[in-house]
Amino acid sequence: MRLFGFREVAGPPRSCGLNEYGRLRFGELERRLTTITPKVLTQRLRQLERDGLVLRTYHSEIPPRAEYEISELGRSLAPLFATLATWSAANLGKVEKARLEYDTTDRSPIRRP
Repeated sequence: MRLFGFREVAGPPRSCGLNEYGRLRFGELERRLTTITPKVLTQRLRQLERDGLVLRTYHSEIPPRAEYEISELGRSLAPLFATLATWSAANLGKVEKARLEYDTTDRSPIRRP
């Protein structure tokens, strides 16, 4: 299952805020995660909720609102993400260099007579 791309997970250490700030409304999450579209954020939140990593609380008010927070199961991933953030800080430059080399290499097929 792919939740986020490499940059979102192993990019510079940052948090979407759920673990740091507790419950957040969709708009607050959207403002914190500037590299993801609202559509993709909705898809990811639904998948995380389905996986039991995020809890969604719906308030039937006018206007209606939903709040998201990390679950206990989601919190159990904190050591893994801390290790990933440490690795990322040490190696992201190498990953970006490899991407640049890959992107600038001529990858056209070799035609043999």
